Amino acid sequence: MRVFAAALLVVLLGLQYRLWLSDDGLRPVLNLRRSVAAQRAENATLEQRNRQLTAEVKDLKGGTVALEERARNDLGMVGKDETFYQVIDPEGRAAPDPAPPKSDVPVQKTAR
Repeated sequence: MRVFAAALLVVLLGLQYRLWLSDDGLRPVLNLRRSVAAQRAENATLEQRNRQLTAEVKDLKGGTVALEERARNDLGMVGKDETFYQVIDPEGRAAPDPAPPKSDVPVQKTAR
């Protein structure tokens, strides 16, 4: 009976070693779970960005409003019935230069 109990104890210790300390035990499983959770969070962020980009592409293909907004912000374009005003900061702080307007309409600049 003692031999049987000793054998069971050896088997139990071997299984515990394998469970807690070996390369295919609990520690790698927990690391993999953390990695999967981080990847799922990154995937959710990327899916949201893809939805936004898809909506922007649809807007740019289908309507002129988004196209005009993009042209105004990125290229500094001015419409036919519009006047461009550049506002100068009275304290003299340097402001970033906007892109020069690209239009056939004459540009009027005013200062305060």
